[in-house]
Amino acid sequence: MAGGAREVLTLQLGHFAGFVGAHWWNQQDAALGRATSAKESLGELCPDVLYRTGQTLHGQETYTPRLILMDLKGSLNSLKEEGGLYWDKQLDAAIAWHGKLSTHKEEVYPKNPQLQDLLSAEGVQSSDDIWRVKSIPNGKAPPAVTTAATPKPLERSVRVWSDFLRVHLHPRSICMIQKYNHDGETGRLEAFGQGESVLKEPRYLEELEDRLHFYVEECDYLQGFQILCDLHDGFSGVGAKAAELLQDEYSGRGIITWGLLPGSYNLGEPQKNVYRLLNTAFGLVHLTAYSSFVCPLSLGGSLGLRPQPPVNFPYLHYDATLPFHCSAILATALDTVTVPYRLRSSPVSMVHLADMLSFSGKKVVTAEAIIPFPLVPGQCLPDALVQLGGATPWTPLSACGNPSGTRCFAQSVVLRGIDRACHTSQLNPGTPLPSPLHACTTGEEVLAQYLHQQQPKVTSSSHLLLTPCRVAPPYPYLFSSFSQQGMVLDGPPRGTAVQSIPVFGALCSSSSLHQALGGLATELTKLDLRRWASFLDAGVEQDDVEELLQELHSLAQCYQEGDSLMD
Repeated sequence: MAGGAREVLTLQLGHFAGFVGAHWWNQQDAALGRATSAKESLGELCPDVLYRTGQTLHGQETYTPRLILMDLKGSLNSLKEEGGLYWDKQLDAAIAWHGKLSTHKEEVYPKNPQLQDLLSAEGVQSSDDIWRVKSIPNGKAPPAVTTAATPKPLERSVRVWSDFLRVHLHPRSICMIQKYNHDGETGRLEAFGQGESVLKEPRYLEELEDRLHFYVEECDYLQGFQILCDLHDGFSGVGAKAAELLQDEYSGRGIITWGLLPGSYNLGEPQKNVYRLLNTAFGLVHLTAYSSFVCPLSLGGSLGLRPQPPVNFPYLHYDATLPFHCSAILATALDTVTVPYRLRSSPVSMVHLADMLSFSGKKVVTAEAIIPFPLVPGQCLPDALVQLGGATPWTPLSACGNPSGTRCFAQSVVLRGIDRACHTSQLNPGTPLPSPLHACTTGEEVLAQYLHQQQPKVTSSSHLLLTPCRVAPPYPYLFSSFSQQGMVLDGPPRGTAVQSIPVFGALCSSSSLHQALGGLATELTKLDLRRWASFLDAGVEQDDVEELLQELHSLAQCYQEGDSLMD
């Protein structure tokens, strides 16, 4: 890979993981296509960490995600399982048999018309409905797209994640689990044991292993794997078995798992809620056994049986019942907190990031973010940080309760999208300084000083990037009073869509996990599993539940605060 990039292979397991992944890859695509700007260093993040180069049948260079995704039958809609980059109509028609043929053609699901309009405006599809490869300047990305007006909302037309995915996938990316259905009330992958059994079947295990070997063998400096995995359904079991396979075959590589949960639940569906609790508990315990660390990601207020109100973002208007909205916000946070192992210069490897956060058995971490980071035109970074106040500034994204007042053991922090001219105070000499932050001479010093003030005894790693987070269409329109570059405005924007935003994100090993994990164990002990025998029948035994409770209690104890909170 160019420049000796330390490659990462991504696994997306489950349908909500597909939603988060679609937004994630759309954001990478938008960043790749960004025109060079004098105000921004486009070389800060190395795209070769996540992407691979290849060629079509016609010799055109391609640049596709290094990705394996698994989903259920009926989840792709118009997206072909083999992708569209390497398909050729003439080769498809070249059949050696000249005898009588019987053709059975499944009705093609229509492509999302609004996404089609967006892609057509970029000239990426021809009239004969064959996908063409966009021109790749410098061998990397398509040209930048500018949107002059507010985009039409996609919310009403999105049914599955492929409805808004605008990125070409390699033919070896998509792996469909045909024995379970995405839609309907029967044949669902709803229990942890079912998911485990999927990768015990030779058909699916061999298919996953073949795809892993294909991607891994072409890497020069593989640093590890990131797993985006649904926790609330049977894909928690698929993820656990996949992580076990990765640890067995690629020992020493980083395995970072992002456990995903949709943001809204219906109290009127007791079986789904109990299954969600059981799947989440089994998933967390088994994934921590095989991962470098696991981070739950959800806009819900709790991991427990009784759902809490979704989290609030002061500058976002989102609908927690829409996976399209929730996944966009989680993908934005993910795009920020994964920055350390995607940097072009002085990157932090996945293994080193995990070592810093997950010491002494603390293999579950929480995520937090400010989306967008509120910077007013003419304001400097010290002013903005002082305005956040002394309390924990981030919105929690791991459904583990409010982190305010809890102890942080270690944290990795990223602030991105702040213009260099705003990094430090520009007060005239002799002017009284509003805070010690205003005396700092670099943005990095400002951020480090701020973190020290907030958590003086905590091991902190911090990164300050000029590169913002891309939120161009088909990202949902969630911003009410921000400029095209994500600056806070006095009123609504005037006819322009927000294209990029600054984001402040953090991964934290926190004492809030003591209560969250312990609470999961407590709720499980109150369940009468005789009422939920179908969950046990799916491949989990009563002894497994008892072992699960012990593991949860042991994991929770790792986050015991000790004698006192940190000052």
